[in-house]
Order: sequence, then C-alpha cells, then structure tokens
Amino acid sequence: MAFRLSHLSLVLSLVALALAGVAIYRNTYEAMMNNGGLLQTVSPDIGLLESAASILTLNNKNNIGAERKSAKLNQQLTQESCVFSAVKGVVDSAIDAETRMGASLIRLHFHDCFVDGCDGGILLDDIPGSFQGEQTSPPNDNSARGFEVIAQAKQSVVDTCPNISVSCADILAIAARDSVAKLGGQTYTVALGRSDARTANFTGALLQLPGPSDNLTEQIRKFSDKNFTIREMVALAGAHTVGFARCVTVCNSNNVNPAAQLQCNCSATQTDSNLQQLDATPAVFDKVYYDALNSNQGIMFSDQVLTGNTTTAAIVTTYSNDVNVFLGDFAAAMIKMGDLPPSAGAQLEIRDVCSRVNPSSVASM
Repeated sequence: MAFRLSHLSLVLSLVALALAGVAIYRNTYEAMMNNGGLLQTVSPDIGLLESAASILTLNNKNNIGAERKSAKLNQQLTQESCVFSAVKGVVDSAIDAETRMGASLIRLHFHDCFVDGCDGGILLDDIPGSFQGEQTSPPNDNSARGFEVIAQAKQSVVDTCPNISVSCADILAIAARDSVAKLGGQTYTVALGRSDARTANFTGALLQLPGPSDNLTEQIRKFSDKNFTIREMVALAGAHTVGFARCVTVCNSNNVNPAAQLQCNCSATQTDSNLQQLDATPAVFDKVYYDALNSNQGIMFSDQVLTGNTTTAAIVTTYSNDVNVFLGDFAAAMIKMGDLPPSAGAQLEIRDVCSRVNPSSVASM
C-alpha cells in the first residue's frame, strides 16, 4: 500500500511540474512577443508540452483504474479462498470420521450433475403430498448419502464468510473435489458461480443416471447425451475405485459380474446395511479398480462390461498401467461434469438452506 501511495504521489508531482512548466513557458513567450524580442522567430511547441502533461494525467488515471481492478480481483480471490477453506474443513472432518463418506460425496455430486445439470436438485427434500424430488427416485432412494455434510458445509460458509453468496450446487462440487484429494486422488480447479434449481426431477434421476445393470451401449448413450467421450466415460467410472455397494444392489444378479462370485448377505426385507466394497482398496483413490476389471473381477456388471469392447478395454488397460494417466483424466472429466448447465428455462436461485427452496420462491413442484 505504501508503494502505491508513493507511486501515486510521484505521478501527481510530475503532472503538476509539467503543467507549471507549460504556464511559465507560455507567459515568458507571450511577454517576449509583446516586447518585440529576438525570440519572435522561435516557435515553441506549447501543444507538445500540454500533450505530455495530458499523457501523464492519463497514465495516472490508468494506474488508478488498474489498481481498482486489482483490488477487486484480490477481494474475489480472498472470498473464494474463504469458501473453499470453510467447505474443506467440514469435508475433511466428515471423512476422518467415516472414510466411506468421501466416496458418497463424489457420488452425490455425480448424481446431481447428471440429472438436468449441476443445480443442487438432488438436495431438495420431498414434501409429502406436494413434491417428490430426486432423493426417493430408485437410483438414490436409501442410497444417496452425505446430505448432512453438505448442509454443514453450507452453514460453515455462512458463518465464516459473511456477505458471500454461494450455491448449494457449488458446495457439492467443492465437496466432491476435496473428497477426491483427501482419498489420494488428483486435485483440480472448481469454478464457482452455479445456481440452485427451485425443483427436482424424480423421473430424470431414473432415466438419466447410469445404472449397475446397464450394458455398454446404454452407458455410452447416457454419457454421450451429456457430451462426454468414451474415454471420459471410462475415466468417470473410475470413481468406483473408492466406496461400497449396498447389499440390495449386489443381491440382484442383473447388477453384478458373475465372475466375482459375490455372496448375498441381505436380509429378507432388503433393508440391511451390509456393504460390498467396490475394489480391494475402497478407501484409496487408486487404479486397483481397473486392475480388477482386467482380471475379470469387477464387482458391478456395468463396470466389467467396460472390458467387452476393444476401445473401452484399451482405455481400461491404459489406466491400469499408469495411475497418473487415470488421475489426470479423471480430474479433467470431473471439471467438465461440474460445468454441466441446468436445464433450459429452469427457475434458479441461491438457496439459503440446501434442502428446501427459499421462502420467497415459487417452485414448480
């Protein structure tokens, strides 16, 4: 700050000096002309001096404008740093308490963005008798989790970063990125600026999300609908290198790879919380998932079919051979997924509470 003030003072002094010089020169010249002096033949370029003064003045204005822009940018960066720090603290604590939560938060972000874009729709609670959202749609019902962590992260931002408006969709994106990094994956940039939808799409969650029983053709279609390449699809499938599947999922023969020879340990009510890890290292973001696919030991049917096509099989092998290639591709695909826009014409806002629309909103429910 002291440097900027001294710089500004120097510029103002030069401007004043230049203007004073112009005035003195003009007065002296006019006096000589009136006295018929020898300097009548001299043609002083007073305009040039005035132009020099103008340039100095303009330069000063430009410097002030640049400093204001720099100050605004610094303020924005400081605000974003506050938001990122507030969310990271909550996410890290949640994963420290339960490692599985990292995979759950990654999945929650995926299930949000893949249904009508990254709009926080999955976070809206059902309202009995008037609104059924995405949480109770079959792909998410008693499966999607981590809602309380997102709520805590939102409150942390409100408490520690006053006067900063951040959407719940943004918090989901940050939480997923921080989960990847916490579990050993490659971090990546998350841009802020998403908005929250005032409604959610029960049917969209059922139709748009890839499922464990999807064959390769169906998976390619669903990812292509979101403008993902086949390579990006295989990279995003690598999220299954962390986390678990519920027993109700693995006890359905359509959902699992027969070669894995899984044992069903669900109760008759199908509400048991027994879990099946998705690879041998469910708490580490690594390439073991792809190693298992190459050995025909992938857990889910939708995972193992990635080796049934020469194109996708080659990508699986590439990732199995070089974890860094996988981590880089996964990070890039997550950035792309985080940019999926809300549906055209969607009513948007920045929710005060992630589980419900703002009281002033008129939601299309």
